[in-house]
Amino acid sequence: MNDQSTYFSQEKPTKVFLHCALPAMFSMVFSAIYVIADGIFVGQFVGENALAAVNLAMPLVNISFAIADMIAVGSAVEIAMLLGQKEHKQANIMFSVCVKTTFAVSVVIGLLFLLFTKPIFMLMGTSGQALEYAYQYMLIYAFFSPLTMIYYAADNYLRICNRQKYSMILNISTALLNIVLDFLLIVVFDGGVLGAAFASCISMAIGSFFSLLPFVRRKLELRFTRGKIGAKQFLSLLANGSSEFFSNISGSIMAFILNLVLMNLGGTRAVAAMSIVLYVDSLMGTMVFGMCDSMQPPISYCHAAGLKKRVASFEKRVLGFAALLSLIAFVLLRYHNDQIIPLFANSQDLDLIQLGEQAMSIFAFSYLANWISRCLSSYLTALGKAVQSFITSICGTLIFPLVGLALLAPTFGFNGVCFMPVLAAIFSAVLAIVLAISATRKTYPAQ
Repeated sequence: MNDQSTYFSQEKPTKVFLHCALPAMFSMVFSAIYVIADGIFVGQFVGENALAAVNLAMPLVNISFAIADMIAVGSAVEIAMLLGQKEHKQANIMFSVCVKTTFAVSVVIGLLFLLFTKPIFMLMGTSGQALEYAYQYMLIYAFFSPLTMIYYAADNYLRICNRQKYSMILNISTALLNIVLDFLLIVVFDGGVLGAAFASCISMAIGSFFSLLPFVRRKLELRFTRGKIGAKQFLSLLANGSSEFFSNISGSIMAFILNLVLMNLGGTRAVAAMSIVLYVDSLMGTMVFGMCDSMQPPISYCHAAGLKKRVASFEKRVLGFAALLSLIAFVLLRYHNDQIIPLFANSQDLDLIQLGEQAMSIFAFSYLANWISRCLSSYLTALGKAVQSFITSICGTLIFPLVGLALLAPTFGFNGVCFMPVLAAIFSAVLAIVLAISATRKTYPAQ
C-alpha cells in the first residue's frame, strides 16, 4: 500500500500548504464560476423573476449538500487521524461506510424534495411566475439528488489520499461542463430555469462518477471494503462534521429569513439585487473555504501523529493567506462593483443595477473580518474539537446574523440588511479567537 498521506508529515510546511491549498482554491474558483455563470445566464436570458427564484431555491439545495458535507468532513478528520496512527484497515472501513451512508441519505432527501418544496416556497410568500420557476428548479435537483450529493463528499476523501491535483482537474472540468451546458440549454435551446437546473445536475452527476472511480480501481490509500463501525464512532464523526453541517444549514435558514425580509422591503428586485451580491460572494468566500478545507487532512494527520509544531505552522499559513485574499476581495467589491453588477442584470434594468451596486459596496466591509471565524472553525474541526467548532459556526452563520438583522433592518431598511454581515463578522471573529486560543492551550499545554 502506498502510504500517500505521510507526505503531510515529511515535506516542508509551505510546500504542503501550497500543494493542498492552491488546487483546492482553483477548484473552488471554478465551482463558484459555474454558480456565477448560472446567475448570469438566468439573469440575462430568463429574467429577474427567474434570478430571484433560483436564489429562493438554493438554500434547499445547499441543505442537501450540507448533509453530505457533514458526513464527509466528519469522517475525513477521523480517517486522517486513523492514518496518522497507522490504522489503515479501520480507515478503509470508515470510508466505505460513510460513502454508502451518503448515497442512502441522498435518496431520502430526493423524495423529501419531491413532496415538500412547493409548500415551503408558498409559506415564504412566493407566488406567480417566481413560484413556478423555483418549483421547476427544485424538481430537477430532487431527481438527481442520489447522483449529485456524493460529488461534494468524495472530494474530501481524494484530498486525504493526496490527490489534490486530480481533485482540482475534476472540479474544473465539472465547472466548465456546467457552463457549456448552461449556454446550450438556456441560450441555444431556450430551456429557462429547467435548463439551468439540468446543466448543474448533469455536470455534478458526471463529476460524482469520476470522483469515485479511483477508489473503485483500488489505486489509492483508501479503498472500498467490508466492515462496520460502531454507533458511538459514527455519532462521533457526525459530531465532528456538525460545525460544517450547521454552518450550511444555518446559512440556508438565514437565507430564507433574509429573502423574507427582502421581499417585504423591496420585493423580487431586492431579492435579485442581494442574490447578485451572494453570487459574487460565492466566488470570493469559497476560495477561503476551499483553502481551509484542504488543510484539514494535513492538520488532522499531524495532530494525531503528535507533530504539534507542524500543526501550528500549517494554521499560521492558512490565516495569513486568508487575510490577503479577503483584503483583495474587499477592494474589488467596494471599489469596482460598478463593473461587476451589470454582468448579472439586463443593461436596461437600471434600478436593479443601482440597488446591486449599493448592496455590494456595503457588504464588502464584511471581508475585513469574516475570514477569521472561517479559518478558526475549520482549525477546530481538524483538531477534533467538535463543540468549539460548532459554537463558532452556528454563531457566525445564524445567531449573530439574526441579531444583526433584528437590530439593523427595522431602522435602516435595505442598507441595514446589507450591513448585517459586517456586524456578524466582527462578533464571530472575536468569539472564534477566544475559542481557538482556549482549545489550543488545552490541546498543547506545553506551547
